[in-house]
Amino acid sequence: MTLPRLHRSIQRQGFGRSLAALAASALVSFSAHAALFDDDEARKAIIELRNRIQQSEDAQRLRIEQLAAQAQEQLGPLRRSMLDLNGQIDVLRLEVSKLRGQNEQLARDLSETQRKLNDQTQSLDSRLKPLEPQKVQLDGREFQVDPEERRQYDAAMGLIRRGDFAEAATAMAGFLRRFPASGYIDSVRFWLGNAQYGKRDYKDAIATFKAFVSGNPQHPKAAEALLAMANSQIELKDNKSARRSLDDLIKAYPGTEAAQAAKERLASLK
Repeated sequence: MTLPRLHRSIQRQGFGRSLAALAASALVSFSAHAALFDDDEARKAIIELRNRIQQSEDAQRLRIEQLAAQAQEQLGPLRRSMLDLNGQIDVLRLEVSKLRGQNEQLARDLSETQRKLNDQTQSLDSRLKPLEPQKVQLDGREFQVDPEERRQYDAAMGLIRRGDFAEAATAMAGFLRRFPASGYIDSVRFWLGNAQYGKRDYKDAIATFKAFVSGNPQHPKAAEALLAMANSQIELKDNKSARRSLDDLIKAYPGTEAAQAAKERLASLK
């Protein structure tokens, strides 16, 4: 039963004023005691709560410090690893930079080498070009000759044009020995006969012209060779052989200037 209800019960039962006062005094005393008791309990509860809070804070602070220490321990190696990694990256960057520089230098060297090679190739081509076979057209024929082969032929022909028949005959004979398969062979034989005739070596001229005609009777200068052979025979006073050569010329090459000249020579021989 609560105190207010007890107080009302005493009043309803008819107790006297003193009893009521005594009850009221007791009630006040009890209330004060209860209040004092409640304050102590509350104070204890508060103190206990504060202690718990303090303990919790201390525990949390300790945990935080432990975690911080653990983090520091874990971050230390990680930080060192990061520093090592940064160092390695710097080294790699330096190596990449060096390699880039080396590649650029290699590219420049390669370009310079290619330029020099092209220059050398062009220089070599220019030196080899005079040594390459050359195309020649002569007496209705086209053939390839070596540069030296052409040089010697042109030199021998120069001697013919200058009237140096002895040197020309030597040069032509040397050409035949050195280049027996040359495309110039027929022309060389023809002009060798003329050089021999020019230096009055008629017998050799006759032999040369005969070999020339026999070797290439369809040559454009075959008729001229027969006429020159007949002239050589006339110079040797061999008119019989000369008339035979002139007859052969007229029969084999009618209508040519040489055939017309042969007819005139035959008339003068009779």
